[in-house]
Amino acid sequence: MEPRNAILFGASGFIGSFLLEELLNDPTYEQVTIVVRKDLGVTHTKLKTLIGDFNSLPAMRSDLIGDDVFIALGTTRKNTPDEKIYYQVDHDYPVRAAKLAKQNGAKSVFVVTAIGANANSSVFYVRTKGETERDVIALNMDHTYIFRPSMIMGNRKENRPMEKTFMSIFSVVNPLLVGPMKKFKGIEGADVARAMVVAAKHPKEKVKIYEWQEMNSLLTSS
Repeated sequence: MEPRNAILFGASGFIGSFLLEELLNDPTYEQVTIVVRKDLGVTHTKLKTLIGDFNSLPAMRSDLIGDDVFIALGTTRKNTPDEKIYYQVDHDYPVRAAKLAKQNGAKSVFVVTAIGANANSSVFYVRTKGETERDVIALNMDHTYIFRPSMIMGNRKENRPMEKTFMSIFSVVNPLLVGPMKKFKGIEGADVARAMVVAAKHPKEKVKIYEWQEMNSLLTSS
């Protein structure tokens, strides 16, 4: 397999930080370009850091060169109570990022959304994720892979007591989720990242949705 270049959006986030580590350590990728609002303090011979955000992204289009685009952008209602700004982060930014990368020749996009994403939902969060999926798929890249985790497990830098409570619940409930309920199983953020990179190295379908079972299959077969 020829060496490839990756572009990563959301490297400062929970799943994004694991994605960055995976991509830098994977010999498949000879360069990893990240777009972040401030320098992460990470140095690596393969790493190219661009400082920017949603508004400045078009101006840096000429630097957004890669074969594979990884998008792990997102916020929370606590951090972003304004629905307009929330929508910009969770929908507009991923769609703009993928579109600009495609214009520079990117062939594949791998984006994190959430279980239950549905563009027709009356629930704002679920609808936003669904509209993001819809509009990224509409860009018609060679490969569009959507990753829909349920509860994202693992230790975060941020203090989220409610989330820790849910993670404790999921650690007990996970084994009980079988059959059609498997897709609601909690999954480690590191495992989502690893599944994305595994999928990127052997793309087949034009559009594919990965829920818990599909991600788990990728990890156990790699």
